[in-house]
Amino acid sequence: MKNSLFALLICIVLITSCAKDSKPNPFVVTKHHIGLLNDSTQVKDLETIFSADSVVRYIAGDEFTGSVNTIEVFEKGGKKLLDLSPEEALDSTSVISSVNIIDTRYKTEKNISNLSTFEDIRTAYKISKVDNLINVIVVSVNEINASFTIDKKELPASMRFDMDMSIDAIQIPGKARIKFFMIHW
Repeated sequence: MKNSLFALLICIVLITSCAKDSKPNPFVVTKHHIGLLNDSTQVKDLETIFSADSVVRYIAGDEFTGSVNTIEVFEKGGKKLLDLSPEEALDSTSVISSVNIIDTRYKTEKNISNLSTFEDIRTAYKISKVDNLINVIVVSVNEINASFTIDKKELPASMRFDMDMSIDAIQIPGKARIKFFMIHW
């Protein structure tokens, strides 16, 4: 009995000592995470999460901005990383509801970033929906809670001016570039 307990203790020590200290990738984008941010991150936690970066909050009265309160995240060198939108403006306990990914180092597990084309998105993910707006189309991918905005200048001329036109994913040119990459929680 003593020997088996000792052997079990040795096995546990070996297993735990061999476990890799895995730090999360600060630039990976998944359905519930963007680097160190997750779908339950509160505004008050941003200073801790981005302690090596600069968090800029624009705070104004509701009379002009309504409920919009975008929080910008910059690297110390000044390069913009993210635009964060909290669920409730001016509430430090509010969770982040959407993230506009600016920096090209942020990539999904299937290597999609701001530098990707529509063909890259279509190959990596199932397109859930395409919305036709005034100057852009918005391609939604529910698998990762993402939307990709593509400028209509990237589309054939016959598709640029008709807002009532129903655009299907197969009509979008593969080489169309992403203008905005957003995650919604």
